[in-house]
Amino acid sequence: MLTILGFAMIATFLVLIMMKKMSPIAALVLIPALFCVFVGKGAHLGDYVIDGVSSLAPTAAMLMFAIVYFGVMIDVGLFDPIVRAILRFCKADPMRIVVGTALLAAIVSLDGDGSTTFMITVSAMYPLYKRLKMSLVVMTGVAAMANGVMNTLPWGGPTARAATALKVDATDIFVPMIPALAVGLLAVVVLAYVLGLRERRRLGTLTLDEALAREPESETVLVGAGSGTASGAKSGAKSGAKSGGGAGSGTGEDADAGAATADGGSDDDFQGLDPNRATLRPKLYWFNALLTVALLTAMIMEWLPIPVLFLIGAALALTVNFPHIPDQKARIAAHADNVLNVSGMVFAAAVFTGVLTGTGMVDHMANWLVDTIPDGMGPHMGLVTGLLSLPLTYFMSNDGFYFGVLPVLAEAGQAHGVSTLEIARASIVGQPLHMSSPLVPAVYVLVGMAKVEFGDHTKFVVKWAVLTSLVILGAGILFGII
Repeated sequence: MLTILGFAMIATFLVLIMMKKMSPIAALVLIPALFCVFVGKGAHLGDYVIDGVSSLAPTAAMLMFAIVYFGVMIDVGLFDPIVRAILRFCKADPMRIVVGTALLAAIVSLDGDGSTTFMITVSAMYPLYKRLKMSLVVMTGVAAMANGVMNTLPWGGPTARAATALKVDATDIFVPMIPALAVGLLAVVVLAYVLGLRERRRLGTLTLDEALAREPESETVLVGAGSGTASGAKSGAKSGAKSGGGAGSGTGEDADAGAATADGGSDDDFQGLDPNRATLRPKLYWFNALLTVALLTAMIMEWLPIPVLFLIGAALALTVNFPHIPDQKARIAAHADNVLNVSGMVFAAAVFTGVLTGTGMVDHMANWLVDTIPDGMGPHMGLVTGLLSLPLTYFMSNDGFYFGVLPVLAEAGQAHGVSTLEIARASIVGQPLHMSSPLVPAVYVLVGMAKVEFGDHTKFVVKWAVLTSLVILGAGILFGII
């Protein structure tokens, strides 16, 4: 019964948000509360929620201060060189823009943090998608899949969890999987190319002047972690100066747009981040770069808990770049909307995960799936694990899958002569789909900054993410890795 109720709860949640009958926050809270009563454990709802909140509180803290830290880094211009390089490649061609989205997301994903990746990617690419009236779910879908492939890095989480759960070396899992993961990343780029061609056929290839002419005068465009309204070169510059510019204001249709229109325009002038925003700190560029490298190094080396690192990093970034308290308050206020939305979503997700775990639904669902594996599939447990990783890492947290289900699959594989390492490698192929799971806090950063409904993102990305995961699994089998 718990198995049926568990699947029914997840299905109800997905259907309601995809049909836009409920907001994700409301669905994450009310649906599990209702099912908790159905299970007959309504009296324990408070305990389940507190347990869920306690387990996700460090994640919420990390996201809060990471958003502030990287928001400030975007404000002060740390990522402008990377953004400019990608934008020069993209020009005003929809196909190049979608491919550029995949490449930028993959590059930024090297830090192992999905929230960081999505903040930087959306900050850079959102203005282009808005100006050309491109589909925003294409941007969120491509970014999520690219990040999902790169999430398999040893410091990204899943590989480390698999290594810990099965007591093997993370390097022995990841290094042999590199060829298959490279094929998966190539598949994302090819998919981005195909989706970009589709967008190009729909919109045509535009020059910069045509793209700017199609932008409504009062369009609100998100740049960085905040948003602002543009109304020409002078008003854009003024609003940037008043509010601190950068990620908190300016839409790209201010100084750059005015200059491009007046001068006849060139694709090289197509900027996503205002190069004249008041928050730029060019004299502190190397300090900010070294601080970010030190922060990421400390995160990878696990010198301190990640929430503590981002708390310290955010405090240092604000103090050094904006020594005056009013300026610090302005930067925090500019990113407060994203902080509140994401942290609220994380705590709402804590209700969902708390009920799933506390009532025992997750355990029953996992055991049912394992028990349904036919005996004849025993020698092919690598393939079975890879296939199961798609739905299981989507419908439950990585912790639940890697620490709860994976050891059972590994034991079943060993009984049929399949090595633990092979099972571990197969277990990470579902990450391109996992990164769009409603239980992943980072996905709410992505859809929130891109102003995309979570249900729309889900309807678009699931089929392509499943395809990407299957490509990785197929490549792993073809190369003899799995």
